[in-house]
Amino acid sequence: MDRIGSALNRRNFLVTGLATTGLAACGNGVNSQGSAKIDARVDQAFNFLYTNVPGSRDLADKAVGILMMPVISKVGLIGPGGSYGRGALRINDVSVDYYSATSATFGFQLGAQQYSSALFFMTEAALSDFRRSPGWTLGADAEYAVSNEGGSLGVDTTTALTPVIAVVFGQAGLIAGATIEGSKYNRIIP
Repeated sequence: MDRIGSALNRRNFLVTGLATTGLAACGNGVNSQGSAKIDARVDQAFNFLYTNVPGSRDLADKAVGILMMPVISKVGLIGPGGSYGRGALRINDVSVDYYSATSATFGFQLGAQQYSSALFFMTEAALSDFRRSPGWTLGADAEYAVSNEGGSLGVDTTTALTPVIAVVFGQAGLIAGATIEGSKYNRIIP
C-alpha cells in the first residue's frame, strides 16, 4: 500500500505541476490572441491618424520607431483618477514589443474619456533608452504635437530634432484635455 500511495502522490504532484505550469503559460500570453487584438487596434489607430491628422504620415516616415496606444481610458472621480491602455511598438511597420501605459492623477476631475496616443521616437538613442528601461515615464523632454481642427501637426525642423514627439488624437468623452505627460510605459506579454 505504501508503494501505491507513493505512486499516487507522485502522479498528483506531476499533474499539479503541469496544471500550474499550464496556467502560468496562459497568464503570460503563451498561445493567447492578445497580440493579434492589439495589432488590429493599432492598425486602425494608424489608419485614423494618417487620414485625420495632416502631417502625421511625414512624421512617421522620419521616426525610427512608433509606440501606438490605440485606446487609453481615463477616469476621474472628484479626487483620484487614472488612465490605462495597451499598445504596440512598431519599427519599420512591424510590432516588436507590446506595452501598457498607466497614470494616476489627483485633483478635481469628474468623468471619463478615451483617446489614442502615438509616441514618435525620432532618434535611435531615444528608442534604445525606451526599450532598455524597465518602466519608462514620459516627461518634459518630449515635444507635444497637437492637431488643431484639421490643421497640420505643426512639426517643423526644430521640433523634428526632439528625441520623442507625442501626439494625442481621437479624443472622446467628458474630461477636457487628454494628457499623457507622466504616463508610465511598461513592456507586457499580451
